Amino acid sequence: MRFPLILGASAAFLTASVLPVQAASAAAPPAPITTTAARTALAGLTVAQPHSMTGYSRAKFPHWQSQSLKGPGCDTREVVLKRDGTAVRHDDECRAVSGRWKSVYDGRSYTRSSSVDIDHMVPLANAWRSGADTWSTQRRRAFANDLSRPQLIAVSAASNRSKGDQSPDQWKPPLRSYWCTYARAWVQVKQHYALSITQTEKAALGEMLDTCR
Repeated sequence: MRFPLILGASAAFLTASVLPVQAASAAAPPAPITTTAARTALAGLTVAQPHSMTGYSRAKFPHWQSQSLKGPGCDTREVVLKRDGTAVRHDDECRAVSGRWKSVYDGRSYTRSSSVDIDHMVPLANAWRSGADTWSTQRRRAFANDLSRPQLIAVSAASNRSKGDQSPDQWKPPLRSYWCTYARAWVQVKQHYALSITQTEKAALGEMLDTCR
């Protein structure tokens, strides 16, 4: 991810070094797999009891890693904020200071980045219970900062915190219209990382895929 460079003293007129950033060409997470592919993937996932949470810590999933040589502010969170927002403006350390974000989980809109959280589609704790407890730190880092799959998404802080580390049998987005996309994304991430699911999780995902048109 590259950000515009300001060269020369003529840039001094920019108030507080806040720079405009063009919205990403596709202001959304990577599109999840198709409904047909998701049904096939869901059928192939390993069904198992959750692993113990013994030893779990978010620190074991190094997240918001730097995505640029420009500085530590250009991390995964800022990349997602820019990608998922429109008219995003950032300071000279790459931190988003304003923009517009619409949370697909609950339909709420925001103009302050502090009101937006970056959700891990498959939460870190859920991944731990599903097999990530045996991973290397390098693989956990890749999982926690995955920009290639629909694993990271900017949503309202309220919906993200309501979700917590719950699986689809325990929590679903308030907007039923997003259930299809949510289930496809969840299944894709679990398949890619060879994570297990519970029987009730599998049933809930099947029901959510039934809402796909």
